[in-house]
Amino acid sequence: MMKLKTPVVIAAFAAVLMTNSCSEGGGINIFSLEDDIALGAQIAAEIESDPTTYPILDSADYATAYGLIYDIRDRILASGKVYHKDDFEWQIRIINNDEVVNAFCTPGGYIYVYTGLIKYLEDESQLAGVLGHEMAHADLRHSTDQLTEAYGISLLISIVLGEQESVLADVAASLTQLAFSRGDESQADEYSVIYLCPTDYIASGSAGFFVKVEEEGGVEIPEFLSTHPNPDNRIENINTTAEELACEGEDVFTDRYDDLLDALP
Repeated sequence: MMKLKTPVVIAAFAAVLMTNSCSEGGGINIFSLEDDIALGAQIAAEIESDPTTYPILDSADYATAYGLIYDIRDRILASGKVYHKDDFEWQIRIINNDEVVNAFCTPGGYIYVYTGLIKYLEDESQLAGVLGHEMAHADLRHSTDQLTEAYGISLLISIVLGEQESVLADVAASLTQLAFSRGDESQADEYSVIYLCPTDYIASGSAGFFVKVEEEGGVEIPEFLSTHPNPDNRIENINTTAEELACEGEDVFTDRYDDLLDALP
């Protein structure tokens, strides 16, 4: 692990990082908001540079698919509930791999969705719920917390300073299977409902994934919807949150979701 050059530099940089270091989720985040943004941009550049691992669909060749999925993002952002709506990039990339039922979001709001997930879900409200869940991890700054636990503050600081680019591939790969805490997962579930509640979507859309898994069985639940707590409890908690907030959205936009599926390879 690469260290900063002197204790004085470490102390000075840590002091800067501690400024505005409270996360929106109520915890303490050693990174500043600007560091989240910088780290996310570097990870996104690494992902873009590795088409073998991340075969991203070209946004020009698949303009219809991107237009439809960006519309979902825009509805979530327009809810007025996303803390960092105007701070983060909220860029979406579709990864062309039908074998992977997954999605992830980097610090700074770079969102990646696998075609396998889109084709597994049944309607737009379910995808909106999953996007909301992933966006919550970035918005509440859970991602930087967990990366700090996994890699240590010194390594991540060196990446932000441009001194440790060689490990970016490992950091990017870890985001596809980042294990969030029970509290982080529960909070991301809750905020997915909060984000969707002012929209026309069924606010408990993310619960649809768990319902389908339970009905069909045989699919491994990915880390982005990991079993902390277990699926039964998460379905109940998501639905309860939607009821407590008196969310009135009822649309699932099945026809529009069919258009998204038809626009994919």
